[in-house]
Amino acid sequence: MAQNKNSKLVYSTDQSVNISENDSFTENKSAGSDTAYIERDRKQRKGKVVTVVSRLNGDLKTLQKELQKQCGAGGSVKNGNIEIQGDHRDKIASILKEKGYKIKFIGG
Repeated sequence: MAQNKNSKLVYSTDQSVNISENDSFTENKSAGSDTAYIERDRKQRKGKVVTVVSRLNGDLKTLQKELQKQCGAGGSVKNGNIEIQGDHRDKIASILKEKGYKIKFIGG
């Protein structure tokens, strides 16, 4: 029986299979496996530009505070997205790359 290297054995009736108790059935997602989507938005904001970072897991409030401090701008967490006032896409991308996130830019 061929086994995929990325799969984990959950149950087996075969007596020769050894399932160690140290095997973890849940994988912790590290920051390196997340992809941050960064976009500049001004819709429904009276022409003001906001940088939106979306599709991140983890403690968004702590990350938002750090991005605010690094960019020297205001911001908030809304609907699971981090919003930083102003166009700070490049600065935010470099900060998140240092933290191990993959970056994708949305829009122009």
